[in-house]
Amino acid sequence: MTQAQFEDWLNERKVSEVECLVADMNGTARGKILPPKKFLSGNRSRGLRIPEEVFTLTINGRFVQDTRAVSDSAIDVYLKPDPNTIRVVPWYAEPTAQVICDAFHLDDSPVDISPRHVLKRVLAAYREKGWKPVVAPELEFYLVKKNIDPDYPLDAAVGRSGRKEPGGQAYGIDAANDFDPIVEDIYDFCEAQELDVDTLSHESGPAQLEINFNHGDPLELADQVFLFKRTVRQAALKHDMYATFMAKPHENEPGSSMHIHQSVMDAKTGRTIFADKNGKFSKQFLNHIGGLQRYLAAALSLCAPNVNSYRRLVPDSDAPTNVHWAIDNRTVSLRVPSSDPGNTRVENRVPGADANPYLAFAASLACGYLGMVERIKPSDPVEGSAYRYAHTLPISLDESLDKLNYTKPLKQVLGEKFCEAYNDVKFQEMQNYRRVISSWEREYLLLNV
Repeated sequence: MTQAQFEDWLNERKVSEVECLVADMNGTARGKILPPKKFLSGNRSRGLRIPEEVFTLTINGRFVQDTRAVSDSAIDVYLKPDPNTIRVVPWYAEPTAQVICDAFHLDDSPVDISPRHVLKRVLAAYREKGWKPVVAPELEFYLVKKNIDPDYPLDAAVGRSGRKEPGGQAYGIDAANDFDPIVEDIYDFCEAQELDVDTLSHESGPAQLEINFNHGDPLELADQVFLFKRTVRQAALKHDMYATFMAKPHENEPGSSMHIHQSVMDAKTGRTIFADKNGKFSKQFLNHIGGLQRYLAAALSLCAPNVNSYRRLVPDSDAPTNVHWAIDNRTVSLRVPSSDPGNTRVENRVPGADANPYLAFAASLACGYLGMVERIKPSDPVEGSAYRYAHTLPISLDESLDKLNYTKPLKQVLGEKFCEAYNDVKFQEMQNYRRVISSWEREYLLLNV
């Protein structure tokens, strides 16, 4: 899209404002809101500027201090809108456009700590080998009553019935239909933005829903998931409730995941390289699984990025605890769905719904890439429940970050400067978390110690 085409697009839709978006380390939308004329002139002159430090903001909106990953001069970087991502925002009364941007230094080099760039870097590594990865994410979330005071636990939202669900209603048709008004708005908002969502189902928790996306290019799908999270939150607010993608929002209910189905095609022929000519699993497919098994623990902080994430990854919770793989088995981290050879894929069940989609996709694909390049052989597939095996995934964000910091091959694929910036952000968040006194401590320690 040329500058003139940008202008025509905005004029045709009578757009009054343009939101220029980037995803920070946590997948939070950051950027600028401008009138169309300012947007066009800024795009023409590299004038869409934001501080480089935006990519070292913590989840509570604070800049990380004393990090070597960004300039200590608090320099500006400029935003370059990706024309493939421009859309009308459907929930505003005034016509408003949103566009996802890439960030560049003033010498035109990419900001390599930007999550979108990290995914592009991994995809470039695949491209150099003549491979084209394909992904299909599945995203779970909870609808909850508005929670104004964070000291109080979350309460499940109430649908058309006027009654709170007493427990989980996995795959319940009527339970899902109870939230038809908000679901219809979600679908309408997605259609208006050309977000390629597929099926919806009710999950195991009260007012917990799952949306599946159709398979496609990882960068396009990451963009869509990034926008989808924002979309669902806005749809929920319209109905006076919250939507949350926390990995474990309720103490005694299942967590929310972002399962990633991934496969690899030959870039020239468009055919899968995961099945051989006889329709059996290819060596490259098994190597891909082997790479996930070897490196997933080191990549876990990108798939489980918050202290809350590790409350989800516990035994007998429909979430994995180790790196075993199996065919059509939901107790493992790496599930291979039963399919015809052309659709051979592996489902990474580790990432939580709270993960930044750019970084979760990048991490998962990087593990598989290393397995293919290093020709890593996987273990034998397990049968029966994988919960009978040891819990080998890290049990905390601290442990996961340590593994990433000491795993050089993975850091090289993702970018060592990015890994340093990510570690600094997450370390600061952990420090902030440790200062908070929990209700558990007040309940059991106040008068008993």
